[in-house]
This record gives sequence, C-alpha cells and structure tokens, in this order.
Amino acid sequence: MSSFPLLFDLGATAPTTTTRDIANTVRAGGAGALTEAERRADQARYQEVTCRSALNPVKGMPFEWTLNPYRGCTHGCHYCYARRYHSQFELNADDEFASMILVKKNFPEVLARQLARPSWKGDYIAVGTATDCYQPIEGHYKLTRRSIEALLHARNPIGVITKGPMIVRDRDLLADLSRVAACTVYISVPTVDEDAWRQLEPGTAHPLQRLRAVRELVDAGINAGVLMNPIVPGFSSSREKIERTVKAIADHGARFLGTNVMFLEAGTRSHFMTFIEREFPSMLPRFENLYEKKYAPAEYRKQIQGMVRVLQDRYGLSKRNEADAEHTSAAASHASEQVAFAW
Repeated sequence: MSSFPLLFDLGATAPTTTTRDIANTVRAGGAGALTEAERRADQARYQEVTCRSALNPVKGMPFEWTLNPYRGCTHGCHYCYARRYHSQFELNADDEFASMILVKKNFPEVLARQLARPSWKGDYIAVGTATDCYQPIEGHYKLTRRSIEALLHARNPIGVITKGPMIVRDRDLLADLSRVAACTVYISVPTVDEDAWRQLEPGTAHPLQRLRAVRELVDAGINAGVLMNPIVPGFSSSREKIERTVKAIADHGARFLGTNVMFLEAGTRSHFMTFIEREFPSMLPRFENLYEKKYAPAEYRKQIQGMVRVLQDRYGLSKRNEADAEHTSAAASHASEQVAFAW
C-alpha cells in the first residue's frame, strides 16, 4: 500500500443517490447542479452513488458480464470508446467524461450478494470495460480490490482490463484467484512512443510503467499480457513505432499480445474529430477520409494487423487467442513492409 499514497480527501456525500438521480439532476440543471460532487486533489469531481446491481449483462461481446465500479475516467484518452457511455447520465463525452466521475460506493457489497445467489452460475466476468477500474481514485475507495476479494471468495473467473499500474497492489488477490479460477489481466499499452502517449492519453501512467506492471504480475504467477489497443492512424501506426512497442512488450515478459485499430462511433467520434481539428488541423481531412464509417477500411486494418503478426512471431509473443489466430502468410509478411492509405 505504501506505493500508492492517499491522494484524495474524504468528503460528505448523500449515500442514497442513484445513477438515475444523477441523470435527472444533470438533465434539469447541467453538471454544475451536482453540488455534492467533491472536487479532489486531481481537480476532477467525484459523485458518490449507490447501485442496485453490480453485474452488468452485455451482448455481442466475447463475454456476457461486466463490472464497472466507476463511470467516467480521469485518464481522458481522446480515442476512448467508453466516452459515449457518459451520455447515459446526461453528461457529455468531452470534458465531463474525464472530470465528472461517478463512484458506486456500495459496489463490492452488492457484487458479493449477487455472486452468492443460487442462480449465479459462475460465468466469466470482464472487469473494467466501460471505465478504468484502476484509475487513481481507486487508491482511495478500493472498490476494485474489494470486488476482487468477493470474486476470489466465489472462485469466479475474471479478466481485468486496465491502463493503471496500480493493479500491482492487488497481485496477491489476483495470484490467489489464478490458483482457483481463470484470471487474466490485460494491460492496455497502445504505444511506447512518448509523443503519441502525451498527445492521446493525457491522464495515464507512462507506457513503460504499465509494462513494468505486466512484468510484476507475470512474476507473481498471473496470466498477464498487453492489449496494444488502439493503434491510432498517423500517431502510432508506423512500422517503426509498432516494432518498438512490440519489442518492449516482449522484453517485459508479456504472456500474450492483442491489437486492433482505432474505431470511432457516437460521442467518441465527435470528441476525437474535435480534438484533431483543434490540435492537428492538417490531419483532419485524412481522418475524415479514413473514418467515413465506424471502422477504418478493412484493407487498412488487415495490413496493420498483418504487420503486428509478423512482429509477434519475430519477438516470440503469443497471439491473444492463439487457437483462433490465422497463420502468418506471405501476404501478411508483405503487408508488414508497406501500409496503404495516408498512414
């Protein structure tokens, strides 16, 4: 615990506020109407709420259940797909996503009750899909740690997704869970390029700090690897930057590597395009051309992924899902040398 000092002061809140109350309040008076949201040392505002359910069912994903003890994220990544979810609370996908954080204070207790129900069958749960469960405020509230304690007690399989190196604090619980159930940690490190990191992920820990967390988790016997997600055209998509990142991931002992190219939809799209227009106006026409739809063109994505596969083989990194991965072909090898389109 000494590695993660208390950065946030406690503040009085209304314990019975729900997310529906938040949406109604913001709809009527804007985010400024959340007068009980405490502004803490990082200048973000934190609104404590209560939840009726911790387990969230999802469709169309490789998993059926998610856990998100916080909503909103001070990491503030400009490409984050979860930005659009803030609209569920009548908050915007721009500054309010990173500066108005909802804290589900009773989350671990609700989760423990749900896991203890006879109807619960111990399905795999993805933790941290709509917001980072190890953003800095976790050092104060410990909602994620207490949730993992409940999951360990239930011997429930999980996968944790995070950009927060604070996860090493909980390696004791994760190692114990790994011995009795499936437990995988996915650390997000889109690139080790420092310019791209500063430009796209303003509130995150340094990429190498995240990779050191991977090493510590693996050394503790935890199945930990890296999601090199997303690769952002024009910022982190060159062969040189991708190779440096893949090599760094391999050097830090990651058990696997997965990757994908950035996609844009709904609130995330409008935020990202506004960010590009403001900070990198010369790049805007190329992004508008590349992202006429939610995804970049299939051929572009195929070439980027082909490049990554070649480099994975070169540096001895397993695919995220080895059983389903296609074998590297001559076409993929050729794609690693040359990527089409503007980037």
